[in-house]
Amino acid sequence: MITDGPREQAKRSGAAIGEFIREQRVQGQVSMRQLARLAGVSNPYPSQIERGLRKPSAEILQQIAKALRISAEQLYVRAGSLEFREGNQELVAAILGDEDLGERQKQVLLDIYESFRRENAQQRAEAGSDPAVQNSAQMSTAVATD
Repeated sequence: MITDGPREQAKRSGAAIGEFIREQRVQGQVSMRQLARLAGVSNPYPSQIERGLRKPSAEILQQIAKALRISAEQLYVRAGSLEFREGNQELVAAILGDEDLGERQKQVLLDIYESFRRENAQQRAEAGSDPAVQNSAQMSTAVATD
């Protein structure tokens, strides 16, 4: 079996994000020109993205998501710049949408967040209880000591 190299995989990823953006744009009844204006990009750029000729940066994806009134995280996941993450989606979206952070900084913050979540899940599993039971036990202990 022959596997595709990184360039072919990137092309497929670009085409997939383009198809998703086109679906969302059509569903939202947004013209190509409207999308370009709302996202702050040149008129031909959305068409190039939709056809898989360009792979937009995270910042452009953020602007497109805002223009289409969809979650930026959906676009990041579809674009392959982020795997789907469990946890607080608003927090993840806020990190990804922060224009003062570079792409590497955003990824590091998300990696740290995910590592804390995994660590806490592992501790809960080792303790043999779920968060609701732990919170209930903590509240009982707090009431008993007062």
